[in-house]
Amino acid sequence: MKIEDFFNQTNIVDLSFFNFRNAITAAYYADEDLRIIKVNENFKRFFPILGNVSQAYFPDVLEHLGIEGSQIERFIEEINKTGTVLLPEVHVRVDNEDRVYSLLSTRTKDDSFSYLNGVQGQFVDRTEEHKLRREREDLVTQRMRDQEIIEQKSQKLEALANRLARYLSPQIYRSLFDEPTDGDLAHKRKNLTVFFSDVVQFTDLSDTLEPERFAAVINSYLSEMASIAIDAGGTIDKFIGDAVLVFFGDPDSAGDREDALRGVDMALRMQERISQLQSHWKKLGVSNGLKVRMGIATGYCTVGNFGSRQRLDYTVFGRPVNMASRLQTKAPPDSILMDQSTKDLVEGSIESEPFGTLQPKGFSRPREVFTVKGFVSESEREAYQRWNRSGDHVEVTVTDSSDIAKAILELRDIEKEFEELLEKQRSS
Repeated sequence: MKIEDFFNQTNIVDLSFFNFRNAITAAYYADEDLRIIKVNENFKRFFPILGNVSQAYFPDVLEHLGIEGSQIERFIEEINKTGTVLLPEVHVRVDNEDRVYSLLSTRTKDDSFSYLNGVQGQFVDRTEEHKLRREREDLVTQRMRDQEIIEQKSQKLEALANRLARYLSPQIYRSLFDEPTDGDLAHKRKNLTVFFSDVVQFTDLSDTLEPERFAAVINSYLSEMASIAIDAGGTIDKFIGDAVLVFFGDPDSAGDREDALRGVDMALRMQERISQLQSHWKKLGVSNGLKVRMGIATGYCTVGNFGSRQRLDYTVFGRPVNMASRLQTKAPPDSILMDQSTKDLVEGSIESEPFGTLQPKGFSRPREVFTVKGFVSESEREAYQRWNRSGDHVEVTVTDSSDIAKAILELRDIEKEFEELLEKQRSS
């Protein structure tokens, strides 16, 4: 006779299941064939839809609860193979509510009581934990989406800023984006050097050239002039068709004399570049090339934002602007005229000769006007080289690809002059 024969089987099973009676989990006990023998009160409360599950095949119970077939197959396979199984996330719909449980089960073995050999397990309610995890995951996902949106917006803003930079002088661009202001640059009176240029017989050119060729010519011309103006430190006010208005002394000023020198140097560099590009423009159909008149005047101007609430223009007003415009109209093709104020500021560095006395429209008395000839010496010229420099680097713009060989030779000349200049600086 075995020891288990001396005890009541039901009482022994109840006793072994005692610790699960008041557990907060839904516990069950099944025999070795997975037939349910006993469940605790929480099992009945968790799954009221099951009713009486006594002697029910546990995998069938799982199926009745709506658990996925793959999870049921996994349960059977692992409980038979290893004697232990953990399903960390089991979804069950109870009373029209989605609940989440983890199911832990293990085989039990007792040498004295064979009817204690079976499977014990419990459902642990993870619903709230699952909700919190999902909320956290949703927050992370939302943050990632927000970050993507921010990055997209940043890229759009960067692209917009880059496009906007093409419509503004670098100085104005920095004033708008770098300074902590509302973008309304105050009106002010400042001593400025103003430059005005215009292409001779521009209207005839636009009427005779095909639109594509005309666009190529005018765009290359304005691009080259803008590059030189920016490199010289000028503020590009506007392009009016072929006309270019640039001023020096605002928002940044290097001093009245230096501002005037920069303006004259810019004009000389523009004339040189125009001369270099003549062959390129002739290939595009400009048979006589481009001839440009230029005027420079210096004096006090009002500078700032002008316009309506819908559109503002950062520009200058004053007699020097009108004077520069009048001088440009009186200048012979391919020449630069400057007023007395500009001449006085650049005296000693720029060579000039009297052009004559003009009575500009809108001015009360005649004005002395001078033709710019160039720098008085090569040493003065060295301070205002015609190519762009940044540290030890040189920027070269090749407009016509057929002149590559010429550009290479020019680079070699530049290199040689750089070496001579550096050697001079070291010895001084």
